[in-house]
Amino acid sequence: MRLNTIDWIAYVLTIIGGLNWGLVGAFDFNLVAAIFGEQTILSRIIYILVGLSAVYLIYTATKLRVNHTNVRH
Repeated sequence: MRLNTIDWIAYVLTIIGGLNWGLVGAFDFNLVAAIFGEQTILSRIIYILVGLSAVYLIYTATKLRVNHTNVRH
């Protein structure tokens, strides 16, 4: 499987989101809010992009599964 640019962006944004949630859960520290401000338009855009990346990766995973199950060995 070869990753294109959109795949890489989605992975990076999803990892950023996961790390941010880990920091919130472990230390009650929101890195996105600390960098971009609490509920600023920029932080909200980051949250939206992270969410869209997660949805994209769910779609990609299901597409890969369908392609994988259709391949005969």
